[in-house]
Amino acid sequence: MTGFTLPIPVIETDRLILRAPRESDFPAHAALMASDRSRFIGGPQEPAFAWRGFSASLGHWALRGYGMWLVADKTDDSPLGRVGFINAYGWDEPELGWHVYPAAEGKGVAHEAALAARAYGAAQFGLDGVISYIDPANARSQALAARLGAEVERDGEVMGHPCQVWRHPKLGTL
Repeated sequence: MTGFTLPIPVIETDRLILRAPRESDFPAHAALMASDRSRFIGGPQEPAFAWRGFSASLGHWALRGYGMWLVADKTDDSPLGRVGFINAYGWDEPELGWHVYPAAEGKGVAHEAALAARAYGAAQFGLDGVISYIDPANARSQALAARLGAEVERDGEVMGHPCQVWRHPKLGTL
């Protein structure tokens, strides 16, 4: 039996394709989630728990009409990370989130993907001026948020964990 396809839009940038996740992308995701690098995004996790989060992203698309894209290399379709919007139960509002897999780290992939996702979200989903929840100890995500033009709006909490709430500029003010 094969799965069905959700209407998840595809976004292309100079180097990347943002697309629906596929089961073949899961090993890269599971490897990240098993590592200490995942401590800011709910990890480390065993593969079964990583699968829950990975597959839940498809449910988010089905329920909310938007979600996280898999970020793939445009030349060979290898998975590089995930970027997109999350609005989990109990959250204040939709979040623009990102994470990259180790092979993509430090290459501008998260920046390029987040810019594309943010622009698409504002234009197609009405998600303009969104937030990003960032752990106070996550200096790399703070630096990326700042590079994207976001600013710390307030201290907050997400899923019982303290965080900084960063506000992204509205598309019209970029």
